[in-house]
Amino acid sequence: MPVHSVSEITKYIKQLINSDSILKKVMVCGEISNFKQYASGHCYFTLKDADASLKCVMFHSRAQRLRFVPTNGLKVITSGTVSVYERDGLYQFYVDTLVPEGAGELSLAFEQLKEKLTDEGLFLETYKKDIPSFPKTIGVITSLSGAVLRDIYHVAKRRNPAVRLVLYPVQVQGAESAAQIAKGIEIFNKSYSVDVLIVGRGGGSMEDLWSFNEEIVVRAIFASKIPIISAVGHETDYTLADFVSDVRAATPSQAAELAVPDTADLSRYVLSLKAQLDRVMRNGLQQRQGRLEMYLKRVSMCSPQRLLSEKRQWLDSLQSRLVQRTEVVLTNKKQRMQIAFEKLALLNPAEVLRRGYGIVKRSGNTLHSIEAVEHDQVLEIVLADGSFTAIVSDVRRDDA
Repeated sequence: MPVHSVSEITKYIKQLINSDSILKKVMVCGEISNFKQYASGHCYFTLKDADASLKCVMFHSRAQRLRFVPTNGLKVITSGTVSVYERDGLYQFYVDTLVPEGAGELSLAFEQLKEKLTDEGLFLETYKKDIPSFPKTIGVITSLSGAVLRDIYHVAKRRNPAVRLVLYPVQVQGAESAAQIAKGIEIFNKSYSVDVLIVGRGGGSMEDLWSFNEEIVVRAIFASKIPIISAVGHETDYTLADFVSDVRAATPSQAAELAVPDTADLSRYVLSLKAQLDRVMRNGLQQRQGRLEMYLKRVSMCSPQRLLSEKRQWLDSLQSRLVQRTEVVLTNKKQRMQIAFEKLALLNPAEVLRRGYGIVKRSGNTLHSIEAVEHDQVLEIVLADGSFTAIVSDVRRDDA
């Protein structure tokens, strides 16, 4: 019996598996576990059921086509090839396609992205911008062919022939459509500013409308400084672009109605305002005329001399009150001044001297105590009407 190497046995098993027509293209149903996507883009996970598990790999070239994010616990249906990974000696499932079981792939992708963007706050009313009341220029991002552009044009021109429409033509479905739509929004914001943008297309299946569910389009609408009206599909069709736009229109025609005010309605509104203004002015003039007539009928206005006499009498009364008040104030001031003079007189040293007192000084300094007086000292005595010099012959201290 010959001896074989590990590599030979592994290659032989791989050839057996690869030669099996059933395993070359097989569909497998199971639950995802241990899902992990590396920086290379390759995805590794395990498919399992109640009794077994199967190692799986989905290379980047296949994984980039997924429109949803596989998560652990998700039941899926996969297709691909079973083969052997020689390095580890393991058989594994090389997945080509992967779709959710039950719910459609697009529906799952829609809900996953909607939940993600909702958590980020992109759909909050706080970020919604007001549509201008009287736009002069409207940008339109849609397909050059089709009924959408024609509907928007006819409705806009019917409502206001003076409004300008600027078209940025894009594909509205297909691989390149989402990038083109996002680019159109960016160009209007950076290079060709308009008052409002209409972004949309006609109706179709969820697959047809999918460009307006792409994350690149949703984020471009959210980042736009220009107010955006979404007009995607029919009234029952909803896309993520509808949630993030400032206003959602059920149809492209309604988008034009929301963006362009009807000049006929404006004319009627202006006429109603003019009529209201005329009524207010007439009522105001009538009220003022009535008040003027009432004033003219008053006796005081009919007799100017009487009015002047009343004013003179009032002026005389004021003058009399002013004189009385002035006299009272002057009397109070005089009394207060007299009291102040009397207080000053009491404190005046000259008055004290007139009552028989004197001031004793030595060398120009006033003496306040007998302790400063000595025998034979020369002192100056100041009286009310003069002074004299004295020599101390005797010093007597009062012990008390």
